[in-house]
Amino acid sequence: MAEQTAPPQSVAGPPGGSAITAEAKPDAAVVRDALGVGIAVGLSGFAFGVTSAGSGLSLLQTCALSLLVFTGASQFALVGALAAGGNPYTAAAGAFFLGVRNSFYGLRLSQLLALPRALRPLAAQWVIDETTAVTLSQPTRRAARIGFTVTGLTLYVLWNLTTLVGALGADALGDTAAWGLDAAGPAVFLALLAPMLKSTTERITAAVAVLLALGLLPVLPAGVPVLLSALAAPVVLFLTGRGKDAAPSPKEAREGPDSRTTTSEDGR
Repeated sequence: MAEQTAPPQSVAGPPGGSAITAEAKPDAAVVRDALGVGIAVGLSGFAFGVTSAGSGLSLLQTCALSLLVFTGASQFALVGALAAGGNPYTAAAGAFFLGVRNSFYGLRLSQLLALPRALRPLAAQWVIDETTAVTLSQPTRRAARIGFTVTGLTLYVLWNLTTLVGALGADALGDTAAWGLDAAGPAVFLALLAPMLKSTTERITAAVAVLLALGLLPVLPAGVPVLLSALAAPVVLFLTGRGKDAAPSPKEAREGPDSRTTTSEDGR
C-alpha cells in the first residue's frame, strides 16, 4: 500500500489575498531547534539558583520558585529586588506584572496549538518566552506542537535541575555579585527578545523602556522601575499614532497641500 503524505497546511494570507501554503518542516529539524533552545536556556537555571540563594532565599523557596513559577525573567526580577533590599511586596508585584506577558502568549498559542481541554492546564505552565518563540516560528500545527512540547519539557527539566545545583553550590561560590551570575538570566532574555524587535516602533519602545528603567533606578525602590518601564508602550504607540494622523496620505502628497480642503464655499 502506498504511503500517504499529508497535504501542506495553508496559512491565512493578507486581507483580500489568497491563502499561503505552508511547507511542512521535518520533525527532526523541529526537535533539533527546540532542543537547542531548551538546553541553552535551561542551563542558566544554575545562575538563578546561585543568585536566589545569595539573596537570602532558602533551598526550598528557591526550588519552589522554579517548579511553580517557572518564568525566568520574573524569577530573576524577584530575587534581584530582594537582594537589593527592596520591599518583598514591591518585588513580588514587579515579578507578577513581568509575568503577565505570558497570559498574552497563551491567547495566541491556544489558537495555534488547539490542544485538548484536559491538557491545557498542564500546557499553561510551559507558556513562556522560549516556548512561544519556538512555537510561533513553525510553519504547521504539527511542527508547532512538537516545538512547544520539546522546548517546554527540556527547559522545565533542565531549569529545575540546574536551579537545585546552583542553590546547593552557592556557598562554595561565595559572593555571587563577584561572579556576575545575576546578569545571566537577563542576558539570555535579551538575547531571545532582540531578534523579535523587527519594526521601528518595537525598537523605539524597547529603547524607551530601557531608558525609563535606568533613569528611575537610582531614585525609586527596587522593583518599581521595572513596573514603570511598561509605560513606554502606550507612550510610543500614542506618539506614533499622532504622527500617522498628521502625515499626509500618498494621494494627498501628490495632489499638494491644498487637496484636503478642496470643497467650495457652499460646502459642495
